[in-house]
Amino acid sequence: MQTPKTPNKRGAQKSLFVGILLALSLLLALTACSAGSGPAANNEQAAQPGDDLVIQISDISETAKFYPVTVDGTRMEVVAVKAPDGTIRTAFNTCQVCNGSPKAYFEQSGTTLQCQNCGNKFPMDRVEVEAGGCNPVPIFDTDKTVTDESITVSYATLQANVYRFPANWKK
Repeated sequence: MQTPKTPNKRGAQKSLFVGILLALSLLLALTACSAGSGPAANNEQAAQPGDDLVIQISDISETAKFYPVTVDGTRMEVVAVKAPDGTIRTAFNTCQVCNGSPKAYFEQSGTTLQCQNCGNKFPMDRVEVEAGGCNPVPIFDTDKTVTDESITVSYATLQANVYRFPANWKK
């Protein structure tokens, strides 16, 4: 009859050390995943009732910048870009036609925004000008406040557009 082996002290310490390393690795991986990707992902706001999205004019250029925000538990994004004529344009980063698809969002491709679902390319100078069709959902002047320093998209406007972003959007 064999007696069961009991781990020696050194073996127990090694197991504890390996366990701590695994736990730290998992913690680092979760932290990296929750940070998201892209430069604006680190600025994601969890909007509470009354919290408006404020975009600094000085941050906007010909390169589209995406502003993530969570409203009522729904992840959404606003895109801001300076059009070739120098005007600043804003829109919700979801496609009006492909809406409902997890890939119904735009990424910059050269001087256009391209829908990641259908591939349609949309010129920067048409952002916030066209409504309907395969393009970003415009945020018109009536839905934002513009000053020399900033653009403010009200919480009410954000909340009214939550339905445009499905739970699996951008996944």
